Amino acid sequence: MKKRIIRYLKHILSTVLLLAIIAVLFGLYHGASLHYGDNPLMYHLDNEGPYVFYKNDSTYSVHYVKGNQEEGFYLKNEEYPLTSEVKATCYFPLDSTNFDFKIKPHIETPQSHYNDTNPIIAISDIEGGYKTFRDFLINSNVIDSKLNWTFGKGHLVLVGDFMDRGWSVNQVLWFIYKLEQDAKKQGGYVHFIIGNHELKNMQGDYGASAEKYLILSTILGKVQSELYDPNSFLGKWLSSKNAMELINGNLFAHGGIHPDVADSKLSVKEINQIIRSNYYKPYYPKKENTIEQLLLSTKRGVCWYRGYYKEDLTQEEVEHGLNIFAAKTIVVGHTLQSKVNKTYNGKVIGIDVFHPKDYHKNWPSGKSEGLLIENNKYYRVFADGAKEEI
Repeated sequence: MKKRIIRYLKHILSTVLLLAIIAVLFGLYHGASLHYGDNPLMYHLDNEGPYVFYKNDSTYSVHYVKGNQEEGFYLKNEEYPLTSEVKATCYFPLDSTNFDFKIKPHIETPQSHYNDTNPIIAISDIEGGYKTFRDFLINSNVIDSKLNWTFGKGHLVLVGDFMDRGWSVNQVLWFIYKLEQDAKKQGGYVHFIIGNHELKNMQGDYGASAEKYLILSTILGKVQSELYDPNSFLGKWLSSKNAMELINGNLFAHGGIHPDVADSKLSVKEINQIIRSNYYKPYYPKKENTIEQLLLSTKRGVCWYRGYYKEDLTQEEVEHGLNIFAAKTIVVGHTLQSKVNKTYNGKVIGIDVFHPKDYHKNWPSGKSEGLLIENNKYYRVFADGAKEEI
C-alpha cells in the first residue's frame, strides 16, 4: 500500500513538473519573461521633463518636475508664445546624461512615399527603453557618442511601439523629436511609424504604461490620458505621424496588411489620412463594416494585424497585398521574433525582438537587433553594430 502511494505521488509530481515546463515554454513562445533586479533610479523624478501643453491659442507651457520623494515634488513652469522656439533639455537619471533640443511650434505631417538610393536602418518595439535605443543607434553609426546625427541622407525607420512598458518613454519620444531635426539638417529622415501602443496612448488607454507616468501625471495636475491628448505637444506631434510608409520600395507598418486592407484598393496616402483622422477615437467593433472599422480594427488594422505569423496566409495573399502598394517587401514589428528574419520568400521581414530594459533585467535576456537595407541587400544588425545578410 505504501509503495502504491509513493508511486502515485511520483506520478502526480511528474505530471505537475511536465505541465510547469509546458507552461514556461508556452510563455516564452509568446514573449513572457521573468522580471527582476529593479534599479531604484526608476523612481528618480528630479529634472524629469519637459512636459509641454497648450495653454490657449497663443501660448504653451513647459513643465519640469523638481524634488524628491522625501522632501516632495514641485514644478518648474514657464510659458512661451506659440510662435517661439523653446530651448529644452531632457535628463536621463540612469547614467546622469541629458540631451538638448528645440521645441518648434510648427509640426509637419510626413509624406507617405520616399524614393532614393540612400540606406535604411529600421528598429521597432523599443517600449520606453531610452538607453537601449540610444546605444543601438550609436553602435550602428546613426549617431555618434555625443548624439550627433552621422547617418547623412539615410533613413531611420522606427516601426512603432516606442511607448509603454518602459520607464523612459518621455526620454525616448523627445529623443526621436531631436533626431528628426538633426537628420533634416543633413538631408536625412527619421520616420516614426505609429504602432498599437502609440495608438492606445492617444486614445487614452494607458493600461500598459509604467507606474511612473501615473505619478508624473498627478504631479502635473493632470489625469494620465492628458499626457498625449490633443492639448499636449507630444500628443499633437504623435498624431501627425503615419501608420504606414513606402520607402525605396519597402513598405513599413507596425502590424501589417490584412488581405481585406489590400482589397480596399486604397493608396498608402489614403490609408494614412483615414487612420490619422481617427487617432483620438477609440476603436470599438460595430455592426457596420466601414473602411474606418477595418483600418482601426484591433484584429485586422494596420497597427494591430499579426496575420503573417498567426494565420495561415498563402504566398499569393501576401504578394497581392504588396503588389497593391507597389512594394517589394514589408517590414513589420508587433509580433515578437527570436531574431530579425525573412519569411514568405523574403517578402515579409519581422524586426520585433526582445530588447533589454533600462531599469530592470529579464530572464531570458535579450539583445537588440535591427534591419539595414543597403544597395538592395537586407542585413540583420546586432546591438554591437555587427551585421549579417539575411
